[in-house]
Amino acid sequence: MTEFSPDSDESDHDLMAAVAAGDQQAFRRFVERHQNLVIGTVTRMIGTADAEDIAQQVFLNVWKSAHRWRPEAKVTTWLMTITKRLVFNESRRRVRSRIVRQSEEEGSFPETPDHHPAPDQSLRDAELHEVIERAMASLGEKERLAVILRRHEGMQYEEIAAILGTSVPSVKSLLFRARNTLREQLSGYLKE
Repeated sequence: MTEFSPDSDESDHDLMAAVAAGDQQAFRRFVERHQNLVIGTVTRMIGTADAEDIAQQVFLNVWKSAHRWRPEAKVTTWLMTITKRLVFNESRRRVRSRIVRQSEEEGSFPETPDHHPAPDQSLRDAELHEVIERAMASLGEKERLAVILRRHEGMQYEEIAAILGTSVPSVKSLLFRARNTLREQLSGYLKE
């Protein structure tokens, strides 16, 4: 038996047809091919703590609902729609959990990060990374996902629109607002 390569000539449509028919080996190949896309997107949306668990849920949902996939749909669009749904649910759960924790901690104040520049480059890089992560986290779910899919996954506007269930002009508007928000929040670092 030859070793599977995620970049093989086997099309996503062929894989999904086999998965829909219950082929477990095809499903394994499907996961191997798309796990970096899913885990990368989940990590950028909610952080690394639960990324693999959420990704596992995504692929479990793919297996369970493969029979509903239609060949006229692009596989990555369908996959990222499932990912979006689970990530948005997790984000909302975290917000609710944070609200409950904050209400239980009466009188406590949120910690403010120390913004003294560090002389060491690696510390500055870590600080910048943290600032960028906070800025990204401040975006709305759809804006954040649109930025991730466009910037990190290189997806076209049409595919992002299909994943988000909106129009191409709406995606462009989401990205415009997100870029403005990020530019504003990172302005102190962009001048350096």
